[in-house]
Amino acid sequence: MTTIRVSNEPRPLGKSGLTVSPLAWGMWRLAGDDVAAVRALIDAALGAGITLFDTADIYGFDTAAGFGSAEALFGRALAEDRSLRDRMVIATKGGITPPVPYDSSAGYLAAALDDSLRRMGVETVDLYQIHRRDLLTHPQEVAGALDAMVASGKVRSIGVSNHSPAEFEALQAFLGQPIVSTQPEFSALHAAPLFDGTLDQAMAREVAVLAWSPLGGGRLAEAAHPAGALLAGHGARYGVDAATAALAWVMAHPARVIPIVGSQTPARIAAAAGAYRVEWTRGEWYAVLQAGMGTKLP
Repeated sequence: MTTIRVSNEPRPLGKSGLTVSPLAWGMWRLAGDDVAAVRALIDAALGAGITLFDTADIYGFDTAAGFGSAEALFGRALAEDRSLRDRMVIATKGGITPPVPYDSSAGYLAAALDDSLRRMGVETVDLYQIHRRDLLTHPQEVAGALDAMVASGKVRSIGVSNHSPAEFEALQAFLGQPIVSTQPEFSALHAAPLFDGTLDQAMAREVAVLAWSPLGGGRLAEAAHPAGALLAGHGARYGVDAATAALAWVMAHPARVIPIVGSQTPARIAAAAGAYRVEWTRGEWYAVLQAGMGTKLP
């Protein structure tokens, strides 16, 4: 019987010319003031073979340190060891501006990028993504801002997050370069990208897919959920837990989805590498999908 298993070999970040690991580490919950603890997280990620590090300017806005604090904390860790930068592909995002929801105007994005670079203490980010669609900015203006970022040398490649296929295409129509990544929510509990054209578009355009919340907000790590129970049982056969099996489930799709590991615990980050051991038959993979959806496929 044919099985599906994901290789740990690096893969292209879309058409950027960059290569990245099949797993990413995300910082949406990075907080506090302990730089040594952050370094431990970075070391765990690098030790697990992770080279793609995902953050955003809004991460930390709901903590005492406020907007931009996750980037700043990450930057403090990089400042203590400048050699780390050369081992990473750094991705950040901009465009969410609480309490005003979204702003992708050219002036705002230019300033937001400069602020992100300053906070992280880097001269260039490898991937800059529009975090969410700003309905009040024409995609031509957004495209102009993104093209200018790349032309300035401050950004190496561009992507989108939480964009529909139609929103992706509208932006791409005005760009002078390819969008190299799309970042949807995707898990067995949020399977919309399988059916709304997101993953199909990514495969057709050779776009990297970075999946946020691949554990369904943690619910897939719980045996109480039917999909979580299937993942726990399946993972046990390969010596991994339900959370790691959930990562492997996301990665099995032919779009070569890169799940973003959101854990802020070194041991959990290290455990993510176990996803490469997990194999799936089509029957096993579809059983998890149906359990997550709560309905049978036709």
